[in-house]
Amino acid sequence: MAVGKEIRLKIKSFENTKKITKAMELVSASKMRKAQDRMRSGRPYSDKVRNIIANLAGANPEYRSAYQRTDATSKKVGFVVVTTDKGLCGGLNTNLLRNVTQKMRELQGQGVEVQAVAIGNKGLGFLNRLGVPVVSHLTQMGDKPSLEKLIGPVKVMLDAFVEGRLDAVYLCYTRFINTMRQEPMVEPLLPLAASRLAQTEQEKAQYGWDYLYEPDAQTVIDELMTRYIEALVFQAVAENMASEQSARMVAMKAATDNAGNLISELKLVYNKTRQAAITKELSEIVSGAAAV
Repeated sequence: MAVGKEIRLKIKSFENTKKITKAMELVSASKMRKAQDRMRSGRPYSDKVRNIIANLAGANPEYRSAYQRTDATSKKVGFVVVTTDKGLCGGLNTNLLRNVTQKMRELQGQGVEVQAVAIGNKGLGFLNRLGVPVVSHLTQMGDKPSLEKLIGPVKVMLDAFVEGRLDAVYLCYTRFINTMRQEPMVEPLLPLAASRLAQTEQEKAQYGWDYLYEPDAQTVIDELMTRYIEALVFQAVAENMASEQSARMVAMKAATDNAGNLISELKLVYNKTRQAAITKELSEIVSGAAAV
């Protein structure tokens, strides 16, 4: 019964695949909870820095940081593209990179040159295939993002903006909304918009005090601006990692369910084939006995 043997081999293969995808689903579920905790723990720091900057900037309205300037005319724009190092996470990277490509083509249609910083192996490979100049990159970050590793690649883009070699910088990542939903984001990072530094009435009351600072307000504001921008990039990476684990868990669950359905269908086909073979053998035996 050669056909039955082939079906049994297929069933065994799908069962092995189901075990792998189920294990990956459980691992992703565990990593997802840790990634969400890291994502949430980074928000208070960036909020604190933002409120201090807003308070100092309000006390020194005559000073405007280089990160807020809008008078550059270099006709160049930078992109910080945050993707995953590994695949098997559904359409997470595809959706983001589609939006990035659309934005780049829109700018290139206006005569603007684009360059990028790639954070994540998938984004680096895509940008190289697209022919976009990659000025720096960071891959193989592991499951826990490190600010020390992020500072170097990001600083290349920040320095270029401060020196006037870039008109704007966009931050591209996948924002975590919930376990079943992640949203690709392509949002302006530089120049820093006033809306990013806006305070609510509650925050104004909470942070409305005078500061003693050294050496001067301008230097302190610039340093805090740098820390704030680095915190925004770190938060984007943390959100992307939480989105990655959520998307991988959902994708592996779907793969496990599909494998289970295929196994059920193959078992039904195998039983029908086996029953047909048994019926055929019985018919042959009965026919032979009648002939005798």
